[in-house]
Amino acid sequence: MSLVRAKKHLGQHFLTDKKIAAKIVDGLVHTDQYSQVLEVGPGMGILSDILLERKDLETFMIDIDVESYHFLNEKYPQMGERLINGDFLKMDLKKVFSGKYAIIGNFPYNISSQILFKVLEHRENVVEMVGMFQKEVAERCASKSGTKDYGILSVLIQAYYNIDYLFSVKPGTFNPPPKVNSGVIRLSRNERVTLDCDEKLFWTVVKAGFNQRRKTLRNALSGVLPKVKMDDNIYFEKRAEQLSVEDFITLTQLVTKLAL
Repeated sequence: MSLVRAKKHLGQHFLTDKKIAAKIVDGLVHTDQYSQVLEVGPGMGILSDILLERKDLETFMIDIDVESYHFLNEKYPQMGERLINGDFLKMDLKKVFSGKYAIIGNFPYNISSQILFKVLEHRENVVEMVGMFQKEVAERCASKSGTKDYGILSVLIQAYYNIDYLFSVKPGTFNPPPKVNSGVIRLSRNERVTLDCDEKLFWTVVKAGFNQRRKTLRNALSGVLPKVKMDDNIYFEKRAEQLSVEDFITLTQLVTKLAL
Protein backbone atom coordinates (compact mmCIF):
# COMPACT_ATOMS: atom_id res chain seq x y z
CA MET A 1 0.00 0.00 0.00
CA SER A 2 1.33 3.43 -0.90
CA LEU A 3 1.08 6.04 1.85
CA VAL A 4 -1.58 8.75 1.68
CA ARG A 5 -0.43 12.27 0.83
CA ALA A 6 -1.58 14.89 3.32
CA LYS A 7 -3.74 17.45 1.54
CA LYS A 8 -3.61 21.05 2.69
CA HIS A 9 -7.12 21.90 1.45
CA LEU A 10 -8.52 19.12 3.66
CA GLY A 11 -6.53 20.29 6.68
CA GLN A 12 -4.80 16.91 6.98
CA HIS A 13 -2.04 16.47 9.55
CA PHE A 14 -1.46 12.77 10.18
CA LEU A 15 -0.65 11.79 13.75
CA THR A 16 2.49 9.62 13.87
CA ASP A 17 2.87 8.91 17.61
CA LYS A 18 1.21 5.61 18.54
CA LYS A 19 1.36 6.34 22.27
CA ILE A 20 -0.66 9.52 21.78
CA ALA A 21 -3.08 7.63 19.53
CA ALA A 22 -3.57 5.08 22.34
CA LYS A 23 -4.18 7.89 24.87
CA ILE A 24 -6.86 9.37 22.60
CA VAL A 25 -8.66 6.03 22.24
CA ASP A 26 -8.34 5.45 26.00
CA GLY A 27 -10.33 8.66 26.39
CA LEU A 28 -13.48 6.68 25.50
CA VAL A 29 -14.63 5.79 29.01
CA HIS A 30 -18.44 5.67 28.95
CA THR A 31 -18.72 2.51 26.86
CA ASP A 32 -21.40 1.09 29.17
CA GLN A 33 -23.74 3.54 27.40
CA TYR A 34 -22.86 2.68 23.78
CA SER A 35 -21.20 -0.01 21.68
CA GLN A 36 -20.61 1.83 18.41
CA VAL A 37 -18.05 4.52 17.61
CA LEU A 38 -17.55 6.65 14.50
CA GLU A 39 -14.03 7.78 13.67
CA VAL A 40 -13.98 10.96 11.60
CA GLY A 41 -11.05 11.45 9.22
CA PRO A 42 -9.05 8.29 9.98
CA GLY A 43 -6.35 9.17 7.41
CA MET A 44 -3.98 6.21 7.44
CA GLY A 45 -5.53 4.55 10.47
CA ILE A 46 -3.29 5.26 13.45
CA LEU A 47 -6.34 5.57 15.72
CA SER A 48 -8.22 2.93 13.74
CA ASP A 49 -5.59 0.28 14.49
CA ILE A 50 -6.26 0.69 18.21
CA LEU A 51 -10.04 1.09 17.89
CA LEU A 52 -10.30 -2.17 15.95
CA GLU A 53 -8.57 -3.99 18.80
CA ARG A 54 -11.35 -2.93 21.17
CA LYS A 55 -13.71 -5.88 21.55
CA ASP A 56 -16.28 -3.68 23.31
CA LEU A 57 -16.71 -1.40 20.30
CA GLU A 58 -17.99 -1.70 16.75
CA THR A 59 -15.98 0.84 14.76
CA PHE A 60 -17.27 2.90 11.82
CA MET A 61 -15.06 5.29 9.83
CA ILE A 62 -15.77 8.18 7.48
CA ASP A 63 -13.20 10.04 5.39
CA ILE A 64 -13.83 12.65 2.71
CA ASP A 65 -10.47 11.90 1.09
CA VAL A 66 -10.82 9.32 -1.71
CA GLU A 67 -7.15 8.39 -1.41
CA SER A 68 -7.53 7.70 2.32
CA TYR A 69 -10.70 5.71 1.67
CA HIS A 70 -8.96 3.40 -0.83
CA PHE A 71 -5.94 3.04 1.47
CA LEU A 72 -8.15 2.09 4.43
CA ASN A 73 -10.30 -0.21 2.30
CA GLU A 74 -7.18 -2.18 1.42
CA LYS A 75 -5.83 -2.04 4.99
CA TYR A 76 -9.12 -3.08 6.64
CA PRO A 77 -11.06 -5.27 4.18
CA GLN A 78 -13.19 -6.49 7.09
CA MET A 79 -14.77 -3.03 7.46
CA GLY A 80 -17.11 -3.37 4.48
CA GLU A 81 -19.91 -0.79 4.61
CA ARG A 82 -18.68 0.49 7.97
CA LEU A 83 -15.96 2.35 6.05
CA ILE A 84 -17.60 5.35 4.39
CA ASN A 85 -16.21 7.73 1.79
CA GLY A 86 -18.04 10.97 2.44
CA ASP A 87 -18.29 14.32 4.19
CA PHE A 88 -19.01 14.00 7.93
CA LEU A 89 -20.60 17.46 7.97
CA LYS A 90 -23.15 16.34 5.35
CA MET A 91 -23.53 12.79 6.68
CA ASP A 92 -27.02 11.70 7.77
CA LEU A 93 -26.01 10.09 11.04
CA LYS A 94 -29.55 8.84 11.69
CA LYS A 95 -29.28 6.56 8.64
CA VAL A 96 -26.18 4.89 10.06
CA PHE A 97 -26.91 4.82 13.80
CA SER A 98 -30.25 4.14 15.43
CA GLY A 99 -29.09 4.18 19.06
CA LYS A 100 -26.38 5.77 21.19
CA TYR A 101 -22.83 6.06 19.89
CA ALA A 102 -19.54 7.92 20.29
CA ILE A 103 -17.47 10.04 17.92
CA ILE A 104 -13.67 10.17 17.88
CA GLY A 105 -11.04 11.73 15.68
CA ASN A 106 -7.99 13.83 14.97
CA PHE A 107 -10.19 16.50 13.46
CA PRO A 108 -9.20 18.92 10.67
CA TYR A 109 -8.64 22.27 12.38
CA ASN A 110 -10.28 24.27 9.58
CA ILE A 111 -13.71 22.78 10.37
CA SER A 112 -13.44 22.40 14.16
CA SER A 113 -16.46 24.54 15.04
CA GLN A 114 -18.62 22.89 12.38
CA ILE A 115 -17.76 19.44 13.76
CA LEU A 116 -18.70 20.52 17.29
CA PHE A 117 -22.00 22.01 16.12
CA LYS A 118 -22.73 18.73 14.29
CA VAL A 119 -22.14 16.85 17.56
CA LEU A 120 -24.49 19.26 19.34
CA GLU A 121 -27.11 18.74 16.65
CA HIS A 122 -27.05 15.01 17.41
CA ARG A 123 -26.61 15.37 21.17
CA GLU A 124 -29.44 12.97 22.01
CA ASN A 125 -27.50 10.10 20.44
CA VAL A 126 -23.86 11.17 20.72
CA VAL A 127 -23.09 10.07 24.28
CA GLU A 128 -19.39 10.82 24.12
CA MET A 129 -16.87 12.53 21.86
CA VAL A 130 -13.10 12.41 22.16
CA GLY A 131 -11.25 14.62 19.72
CA MET A 132 -8.06 16.43 18.90
CA PHE A 133 -8.46 20.09 18.00
CA GLN A 134 -6.26 23.15 17.73
CA LYS A 135 -5.29 23.82 21.35
CA GLU A 136 -6.93 27.24 21.30
CA VAL A 137 -10.28 25.70 20.27
CA ALA A 138 -9.99 22.87 22.82
CA GLU A 139 -9.28 25.38 25.60
CA ARG A 140 -12.16 27.59 24.48
CA CYS A 141 -14.57 24.66 24.69
CA ALA A 142 -13.43 23.83 28.23
CA SER A 143 -13.27 27.45 29.50
CA LYS A 144 -15.40 28.59 32.41
CA SER A 145 -17.32 31.84 32.78
CA GLY A 146 -15.26 34.89 33.64
CA THR A 147 -12.31 33.93 31.44
CA LYS A 148 -11.24 35.49 28.13
CA ASP A 149 -11.53 32.16 26.25
CA TYR A 150 -15.14 31.62 27.37
CA GLY A 151 -17.50 32.06 24.43
CA ILE A 152 -20.35 30.71 22.31
CA LEU A 153 -18.90 27.20 21.98
CA SER A 154 -18.13 27.05 25.71
CA VAL A 155 -21.74 27.79 26.70
CA LEU A 156 -23.50 25.69 24.06
CA ILE A 157 -21.29 22.64 24.63
CA GLN A 158 -21.40 22.88 28.42
CA ALA A 159 -25.18 23.21 28.33
CA TYR A 160 -25.41 19.61 27.14
CA TYR A 161 -22.03 18.02 27.90
CA ASN A 162 -19.52 17.68 30.70
CA ILE A 163 -16.12 18.51 29.25
CA ASP A 164 -12.63 17.37 30.18
CA TYR A 165 -9.43 18.82 28.73
CA LEU A 166 -7.36 15.63 28.57
CA PHE A 167 -3.90 16.65 27.32
CA SER A 168 -1.92 18.80 24.89
CA VAL A 169 0.03 17.60 21.84
CA LYS A 170 3.13 19.18 20.24
CA PRO A 171 3.32 19.83 16.46
CA GLY A 172 6.23 17.41 16.01
CA THR A 173 4.00 14.38 16.48
CA PHE A 174 2.27 15.03 13.13
CA ASN A 175 3.22 14.72 9.49
CA PRO A 176 3.21 17.40 8.24
CA PRO A 177 3.49 19.28 11.57
CA PRO A 178 0.83 21.98 12.06
CA LYS A 179 1.90 25.50 13.03
CA VAL A 180 -0.01 25.31 16.32
CA ASN A 181 -0.21 23.09 19.38
CA SER A 182 -3.14 20.71 19.71
CA GLY A 183 -5.42 19.70 22.55
CA VAL A 184 -7.52 16.61 23.18
CA ILE A 185 -10.90 16.99 24.88
CA ARG A 186 -13.67 14.64 25.94
CA LEU A 187 -17.36 15.55 25.86
CA SER A 188 -19.66 13.37 27.97
CA ARG A 189 -23.42 13.87 27.70
CA ASN A 190 -24.82 15.31 30.91
CA GLU A 191 -28.17 14.58 32.57
CA ARG A 192 -29.94 17.55 30.96
CA VAL A 193 -32.52 16.20 28.51
CA THR A 194 -33.90 19.63 27.63
CA LEU A 195 -33.10 23.13 28.81
CA ASP A 196 -35.54 24.78 31.19
CA CYS A 197 -36.23 27.49 28.61
CA ASP A 198 -36.92 28.00 24.90
CA GLU A 199 -33.85 26.22 23.45
CA LYS A 200 -33.89 28.04 20.11
CA LEU A 201 -34.05 31.39 21.92
CA PHE A 202 -31.27 30.24 24.28
CA TRP A 203 -28.95 29.70 21.30
CA THR A 204 -29.95 33.12 19.90
CA VAL A 205 -29.31 34.87 23.22
CA VAL A 206 -25.91 33.20 23.67
CA LYS A 207 -24.77 34.04 20.14
CA ALA A 208 -26.02 37.64 20.33
CA GLY A 209 -24.36 38.15 23.71
CA PHE A 210 -20.93 37.00 22.57
CA ASN A 211 -21.08 38.57 19.12
CA GLN A 212 -20.72 41.89 20.93
CA ARG A 213 -18.91 40.55 23.98
CA ARG A 214 -17.42 43.90 25.06
CA LYS A 215 -20.87 45.41 25.42
CA THR A 216 -23.29 44.86 28.28
CA LEU A 217 -26.12 42.48 27.51
CA ARG A 218 -28.53 45.43 27.53
CA ASN A 219 -26.80 46.61 24.36
CA ALA A 220 -25.75 43.24 22.93
CA LEU A 221 -29.29 41.81 23.13
CA SER A 222 -31.08 44.86 21.74
CA GLY A 223 -31.65 42.98 18.47
CA VAL A 224 -33.32 40.13 20.37
CA LEU A 225 -35.33 42.22 22.85
CA PRO A 226 -35.93 45.97 22.40
CA LYS A 227 -34.28 48.01 25.16
CA VAL A 228 -37.62 49.58 26.08
CA LYS A 229 -38.82 46.14 27.17
CA MET A 230 -35.76 45.40 29.33
CA ASP A 231 -36.16 45.88 33.07
CA ASP A 232 -33.51 46.68 35.70
CA ASN A 233 -32.42 43.06 36.13
CA ILE A 234 -28.70 42.80 36.94
CA TYR A 235 -28.16 40.39 34.02
CA PHE A 236 -28.63 43.20 31.52
CA GLU A 237 -25.76 45.14 33.12
CA LYS A 238 -23.31 42.24 32.76
CA ARG A 239 -21.28 41.06 29.78
CA ALA A 240 -21.83 37.65 28.22
CA GLU A 241 -18.55 36.19 29.53
CA GLN A 242 -19.72 36.79 33.11
CA LEU A 243 -22.72 34.43 32.80
CA SER A 244 -22.67 30.70 33.47
CA VAL A 245 -24.80 28.23 31.52
CA GLU A 246 -27.41 28.38 34.29
CA ASP A 247 -27.36 32.18 34.12
CA PHE A 248 -28.00 32.07 30.37
CA ILE A 249 -30.95 29.73 30.93
CA THR A 250 -32.38 32.15 33.51
CA LEU A 251 -31.71 35.10 31.17
CA THR A 252 -33.52 33.31 28.32
CA GLN A 253 -36.53 32.77 30.61
CA LEU A 254 -36.43 36.49 31.46
CA VAL A 255 -36.25 37.53 27.79
CA THR A 256 -39.22 35.26 27.01
CA LYS A 257 -41.25 36.85 29.83
CA LEU A 258 -40.35 40.44 28.91
CA ALA A 259 -41.06 39.89 25.21
CA LEU A 260 -44.75 39.21 25.89
